[in-house]
Amino acid sequence: MALRTTRDALSRIFYQRCFWLFVVLLTLIGAVSFVPASDSGRLVLNVVNMFLLIATVAAVGRTTLSFVIALVLAVPAMWFQYLGLWHDDDRSLAISWIFSAVLYFITVVYLLRYVFQPRIMTPDKLFGAAAAYLLIGVLWAYIYASIGFFYPGSYMIVGQSGRLVYADALYFSITVLTSTGFGDITPLTRPARGMCMVEQITGSLFVAILIARLAGVYPPRESYTDRKS
Repeated sequence: MALRTTRDALSRIFYQRCFWLFVVLLTLIGAVSFVPASDSGRLVLNVVNMFLLIATVAAVGRTTLSFVIALVLAVPAMWFQYLGLWHDDDRSLAISWIFSAVLYFITVVYLLRYVFQPRIMTPDKLFGAAAAYLLIGVLWAYIYASIGFFYPGSYMIVGQSGRLVYADALYFSITVLTSTGFGDITPLTRPARGMCMVEQITGSLFVAILIARLAGVYPPRESYTDRKS
């Protein structure tokens, strides 16, 4: 009963669920770009991350089962993130990244299933497609950060081998997703390079399949004319 009440409350707050998820994702990307690399900046990023987790749970939780699954993943992600920041513990942060990556993977799958339903394309579905694309970048940022933890020296940052923090991982992920190319961050190890290739392929296929889906929403002009005649 409490879970149903919570889910309904989030539904009322995030009425246009995909729209709000898209807005929070843009806010996160903007925060990474302009928030300074300091303790206060890390605090701002993690507050935005918390809102992203809430918006993700709201977007996925259209049924009780999906809501419970999202909540089970989001709660430990926030808890270990808090532990990692409070105690400056990289292991706790890595555990938080893993939970977040699994949550966002499930969210991307759910959004794609929702967007590609053989029904009319609604504004909410369009925001869902845009949110899924940005969420792929966020998902891979956690993957890159986790690889950096388990395989030290996986990245060269501005000409030097160093630790890849989450803000840098998100920046790196977006450049890979959009096929901008490697600049000041370069993958060095095979796991890092392999995940870069997978993200590049995923980003290209996503755009191609989404365009095909949008093109299939409307019938060809000739068919429409034939039906009228």
